[in-house]
Amino acid sequence: MAEFRLHCFPESGGCYKAALMLALCGGDWEAIPVDYFRGETRTPEWKARVSVMGEVPVLEHGGRRLTQSGVILSHLSRHFGRFAAEDGEEQLRWLLFDNHKFTSYLATWRFLLGWAENPDPAVIAFFRARVEAAFNVVEAQLDGRDFLLGAAPCIADVSMQGYLHYPEAEWPLDHARWPRIAAWRTRFAAMPGHRPAYDLLPGTRTPPR
Repeated sequence: MAEFRLHCFPESGGCYKAALMLALCGGDWEAIPVDYFRGETRTPEWKARVSVMGEVPVLEHGGRRLTQSGVILSHLSRHFGRFAAEDGEEQLRWLLFDNHKFTSYLATWRFLLGWAENPDPAVIAFFRARVEAAFNVVEAQLDGRDFLLGAAPCIADVSMQGYLHYPEAEWPLDHARWPRIAAWRTRFAAMPGHRPAYDLLPGTRTPPR
């Protein structure tokens, strides 16, 4: 059995964050695919057996089950001794910003575009505007920096990559508007161990409609 077991499904950027961190760190891991779109994670049996929160990613390691991508990234950073910023409070600040704004809005907008049934155009427009505002914040932060906090990536950078390595057709923005984010994404794609989301996460895909 692998040292790490990751409950995941391929369309999830949260799952990709955990898998990407494992890949970048050279971790010995295996995927446990879940059938998210048919409601597997929301069943009482799955919640009792895997996680009361009814969501993935869930990482099994050392007899523990860890949930929430930020917690998983923090745990892996400590375990491997990698991707820890010198300023822990700044790292946490950007990790929280990602989960509250950057990933949160991008994930919801992408889901509405690709998988929601008859989404309200006004709701789609609302979330797109929130995505663009969050991108503007990160674009400004990357001015003069290769990564969020300076010359080296930290787990906040890994977290924010969660949805940036899915096909651009799933999150159709004018990427030329944010050249620093585009360069930042390219730097991550060149890192040893990096693989795009659908190449890294196994399981049966549910393509966008």
